[in-house]
Amino acid sequence: MSMQQDDIISPTRRASRRATHARFNAAEARGPVIDQEGREIPQGPFQGRFQGSFQDAGGFRFDFQTANPFGSLTREQRMARLEAVAKLLDVAFILPGTKIRYGIDGIIGLIPVVGDLIATALSLWLVREARALGAPWHIVTRMLANVAVEGVAGMVPVAGDAFDVLFRANMRNARILRRWLDSQPR
Repeated sequence: MSMQQDDIISPTRRASRRATHARFNAAEARGPVIDQEGREIPQGPFQGRFQGSFQDAGGFRFDFQTANPFGSLTREQRMARLEAVAKLLDVAFILPGTKIRYGIDGIIGLIPVVGDLIATALSLWLVREARALGAPWHIVTRMLANVAVEGVAGMVPVAGDAFDVLFRANMRNARILRRWLDSQPR
């Protein structure tokens, strides 16, 4: 049994266009605007020069105070992030058939000169984060010494890469910083 053309119902082109393109303006929108953290975003015009938010003519709102995803982290959250990055850089992978652990730092270090510079820059970011956590100068100096030893030794073509894998400056620095943080009053 076959269907005849008269049995098939299809909407006209004009009706299908109306159904797919809903049109409304901002005045018709109802309810408060809620951000990802459940706070209501107040409606209002631009209030001064970059004092926290900016609303353009189209009604789109930029919030400069909450734009930094790491701005409101606690000390423990920052330290956990720092330790996770240190593990990724130094001990994320295991060499198959052995118990030797290596990280992205060891892989990047295989690229002559440029790889060692990139790995050192990543290690220096960890030192900068330690400084942002309020680490005193003697802790930062020890961390910089670890980075310098690993950076200089890493410049040696083959032995330097093996030294990078075994020395693990980022894990040492995370341990130094953790011990210092644990000794501080809360």
